[in-house]
Amino acid sequence: MNDRPALRPRLLAVLGAALLLTSCSSAGGGDHRATGGRASHWGKDVGAPEASAFMKVAVPESATEVKGAVQINPQEDIYLLSFLTDEKTAVGLAEDLRPEKPLRTRNQDLPSPTELFGHLGLAEPQNEKGVRWAGVCPPCVGDSRRSEVQWIEIHLLQLDAGTTRVYLQAF
Repeated sequence: MNDRPALRPRLLAVLGAALLLTSCSSAGGGDHRATGGRASHWGKDVGAPEASAFMKVAVPESATEVKGAVQINPQEDIYLLSFLTDEKTAVGLAEDLRPEKPLRTRNQDLPSPTELFGHLGLAEPQNEKGVRWAGVCPPCVGDSRRSEVQWIEIHLLQLDAGTTRVYLQAF
């Protein structure tokens, strides 16, 4: 009894699927996310203006210490933006993101799984005591202004009575 002919259609289907997946994953070789074999890298000559434009967040004119960066990744880029402003402006910015839940304090016992803001010379916001946080999926809440943004989160760290550091991260 020879069961090889019965295996042949399955084998051809598996090989065809593998070939299709391979051809799809290698298509678009000119994509800006090409990392040259690296998992990710920081974009050159991109910073706060590009991050602000992607997030559709206007940096307040009175803001100081404005910093930004873009981490280029194989799947999706991560945009970072940070600045100092007054508390009222910072809270207004958080509300404009339309989060489903209001700003809340993060659990300080959890270590940061990423080291992104360190690239800007800043401590990771989720590790800072008293930081408030909100996150939102703009397409999920119908924010057509940010239809290209899949996720955006904001951290607010009050430094003193008049100054709050705003951290924004989006992809």
